[in-house]
Amino acid sequence: MQSTRLPRVLSVLSLACMLLLVLPTYAQEVLRGARVIPEVKHDISLPLRDMARMTPLPDSRVFRIVPNLPGAPGRPMVSNVPDPVAQQVVLPDVSTTNLLNFDGQAADGVAPPDTEGSVGTTQYVQWVNLVYNVYDKTTGAKILGPVGGNAFWSGFGGSCQSSNSGDPIIIFDKQAQRWLVAQNVFSSPYMACVAVSTSSDATGTYNRYAFSLGTQNFPDYPKWGVWSDAYYLGYRNFLNGAVETGSQACAADRTKMLAGSAATMQCFTKSSQLEVFPADWDGATAPPAGSPNYSFNLGNTTNAINIYQFHVDFVTPTNSTFTGPVSISVPTFSEICSNGTSRPCVPQPSPGEKLDSLGNRLMYRFAYRNFGDHEAIVLTHTVKPGTGSTATAATRWYELRSTSVGSGVFTVFQSGTFQHSKFSLWMPSIAMDKAGDIALGVSGSAAATLDPSVIYTGRVPTDALGMMEGPKVVIKGTGVQTSTSNRWGDYSDMSIDPTDDCTFFYTQEYIKTTGSFHWATRINSFKFNNCH
Repeated sequence: MQSTRLPRVLSVLSLACMLLLVLPTYAQEVLRGARVIPEVKHDISLPLRDMARMTPLPDSRVFRIVPNLPGAPGRPMVSNVPDPVAQQVVLPDVSTTNLLNFDGQAADGVAPPDTEGSVGTTQYVQWVNLVYNVYDKTTGAKILGPVGGNAFWSGFGGSCQSSNSGDPIIIFDKQAQRWLVAQNVFSSPYMACVAVSTSSDATGTYNRYAFSLGTQNFPDYPKWGVWSDAYYLGYRNFLNGAVETGSQACAADRTKMLAGSAATMQCFTKSSQLEVFPADWDGATAPPAGSPNYSFNLGNTTNAINIYQFHVDFVTPTNSTFTGPVSISVPTFSEICSNGTSRPCVPQPSPGEKLDSLGNRLMYRFAYRNFGDHEAIVLTHTVKPGTGSTATAATRWYELRSTSVGSGVFTVFQSGTFQHSKFSLWMPSIAMDKAGDIALGVSGSAAATLDPSVIYTGRVPTDALGMMEGPKVVIKGTGVQTSTSNRWGDYSDMSIDPTDDCTFFYTQEYIKTTGSFHWATRINSFKFNNCH
């Protein structure tokens, strides 16, 4: 990274970020009367440690590219204004202490790996497309794995048991001290397969559910979030797996699923917007009583993101509402690969192919936290760098705040574009600890000088607004990706330890050996020195 050290000063660019606290414009629609989806089935499983032995591993010799579904017609998202919050100041190295740093699941014959993980009271679970592993979160020792993802539904019957489609999500429900695991069935009839552990032990028993998502719309890129009243889901609809018809916003009955009772899911369809994904609750303090869940997507301009409010009523579904969008003004950005159809444009050294940027969406997770005097949500996506960089990709990040707790009115408290003078930084994930420190993990690559690697940065509240400290390299790549249809990542995951609410765990893809389907993954934990 750049070697020049500059003082921690409030730059003109940071001031620009502060001045862009524009109140949202309230032009929104209210959808009422959600579609109620009853469960197809629920049961309680055997312990996962036993089911794992009953489920064969997927054959890693069979290579498969996950379809790169095209999405809605492209919208050029290129601004003629230079990025006003592109970080020019280089701060000292990020003020963290590294803890664990080890390889996770290696290539399983599928690309991209959909690198995903979460940390619980004693364990870390990484789920990479078709395979998961359970680790001791203190030592990194493997407790269970590798295991096929459909082992969670061993003995359940139907397509949840027989299908192992990938695109998984695993989240530790911090208040309930339970694991939420989910993957969709990507062949008709489409299903949402969901399991909630009965304890904090990821290798124990699970309350398992199947919800039918219909026979016509391929449920692509599902993302879940934990909230106090429900488990929220967003995914993209593709009619017959070909034409995008909008997105679904759903809520599953968390109370019933924690109890192992019969449960329902409620869904709204947004036909005119791209993916709308839910916020995921971090920290010990719950959202205010009665608070809706907040969902987000990029707007149709280069200076806005959209927020939605999902209020669910499982007793009287006609009272459920999905409201939005409210447009939140953000500093101007330009979308990477901005012709709307060609996403692969991130370079790597020869003979590597161009890598997928996924710059047309906000990236998982949307981490929410209630500090009592304010609510905060951190978001991130990939953009073109600003002046001072010759790289292809940089990472835009935001901290939204509501200072009127429970009002639902969020504005940009701070934002920045984290960039390097020569290296592309993309495929980000972001989270915040109880002290207000922010951690941002990314992939890093450059055409001549850096094989695809794993990097993180971060900031503490005393840093100038909009500034990230100097990055740390988690693992430097030693090869490049070839002949894998340009696919990369699809997402990574920055999660926060529920025990101390300080320790971050980040998992991301990188390349160890040049070739096709040679991806590897890394798991790294660290904490800021001021968080206790």
